[in-house]
Amino acid sequence: MIPQRIGILHPGEMGISIAASALNAGHIVYWASEGRSANTRARAAQFALRDTLSVAKLCAECSILVSVCPPHAAETVAHDVLAAGFTGRYLDANAISPQRVTHIAQAMAEVGIAFVDGGIIGGPAWEEGRTWLYLSGPLAAEIAACFSAGPLATHVLGATIGTASALKMCYAAYTKGTSALLCAILATAERLGVREALEQQWAHEDAAFAEQVSRRVRGVTAKAWRFAGEMEEIAATFRDAGMPPGFHAAAATIYQRLAHFKDAKATPILEDVLAALLVLTDSGESP
Repeated sequence: MIPQRIGILHPGEMGISIAASALNAGHIVYWASEGRSANTRARAAQFALRDTLSVAKLCAECSILVSVCPPHAAETVAHDVLAAGFTGRYLDANAISPQRVTHIAQAMAEVGIAFVDGGIIGGPAWEEGRTWLYLSGPLAAEIAACFSAGPLATHVLGATIGTASALKMCYAAYTKGTSALLCAILATAERLGVREALEQQWAHEDAAFAEQVSRRVRGVTAKAWRFAGEMEEIAATFRDAGMPPGFHAAAATIYQRLAHFKDAKATPILEDVLAALLVLTDSGESP
């Protein structure tokens, strides 16, 4: 494949791993440092990504753009690309609903941008067989070829925009949705004074389960700020499919209560997580 000039919007923990797979396949990878954090700058420097400074210059330099950002920022990033006059191929690999993806795709089609829908399942792609980029749209196979050297795995789901995002929403509805449910269960048991008894009952059925739940609830705190928006996107996806959206809307609230752990230097202890989950009830605020 002829080397492509690929721009990453933006090289966070996931985005930089996507960039690394593109580099592995022999492509030239760019980014725009304007307004980005010191951590993002450090990641980009580690992999020697070429800095165009601004998004406008990134759009002028690259023929392919890959958007990997928090769900709430997906439309803002797309708008910036549209405003810059980009006319190449655009992969939206964000955790957003099929209907939001379709809306972005329509706006881009109006100005001649070739849009590809993407959904990432798994953590940052540093090991083979751990992270999958699902793609849909008429040019999905072309975008998949950009990551042919791995370790990111790709899978084309067809030509319909929204299919890849639908799969991502359904998958995360279970994985991240159940983590939020476990958070709520433990916090409720703590409030009602039965957490120890609950953990003992779990131990009767599976000796390791209580520790697994604790580890999962504590571990989710670092990304809770990002997962809140993802739960809102899943709720919208369920609503559009004729299913009740309330469970994942509530999961978004759970993650919002944990959002302040984003920059914690260490994984919090379980008691601190439970205190954060219960703080709004304690203060008399509406959940």
